[in-house]
Amino acid sequence: MQRPQSDEQHANILSEHLLLSMAEQIKLPLLQIARQAELGRLTSSTQPLPNIQVIADSALKLLDSYVMGVQLATQEAGFFESEPVSISSVLYDTAAELAPLAKAYDVRIDLQVDGKYAPVTANRRGLQAALTSLGFALIESLPALEMPQLRLQLSAHRCRYGIVAGLYSNVPQLTTDTLRQGRRLYGRARQPLTGLAPGSAAGVFVADALLHGMNSELTVSKHRKLYGIGAILQPNPQMQLV
Repeated sequence: MQRPQSDEQHANILSEHLLLSMAEQIKLPLLQIARQAELGRLTSSTQPLPNIQVIADSALKLLDSYVMGVQLATQEAGFFESEPVSISSVLYDTAAELAPLAKAYDVRIDLQVDGKYAPVTANRRGLQAALTSLGFALIESLPALEMPQLRLQLSAHRCRYGIVAGLYSNVPQLTTDTLRQGRRLYGRARQPLTGLAPGSAAGVFVADALLHGMNSELTVSKHRKLYGIGAILQPNPQMQLV
């Protein structure tokens, strides 16, 4: 009979899988940077190559989020301090962070928040890092799916369990089964989200690790006939009493 894993063993496995997924993911931006640098050298162009900066900045932000995810996986619960967080503000800032990479991949970014929401209980820095990491993965995946329109919508809406903040598109491959399979395969397979992401989609699992530190997790949902993935967050009880 197999003995259950301790919390420490689970954390070590989680951080190892994140590392392997990130190592696979980081190959793509490094290869793109190398190719663009070589193109600039061959053409003797004195003009800067804007995509190099966009790709490098996105890779660095994902690495920062990965470090946070590893810290959450290897430290005791409560690494993130909870605070009242405005969902609309986080989604707005996330859209701004995703805009340069979305432009490079010809993906349109939309922002839609249905109504007004009281602040939720989360960690602002961690929540924004999670949504941004998720956005990076989806932006890189959309062109490979050959959709007629490349669009990613950042949205919030109410559900029976709380308030959902997530990213949505017209991609039917965003299913619960796809996410479940990805969680099982990430760190073990080069393409854990088969049919959705052509690469390692490390940003998805970095986001999952970050949300886990806020007592949440990624979940698949539908909103306004779009398919999405995001987090269910709880309204802050202190702010509700004000």
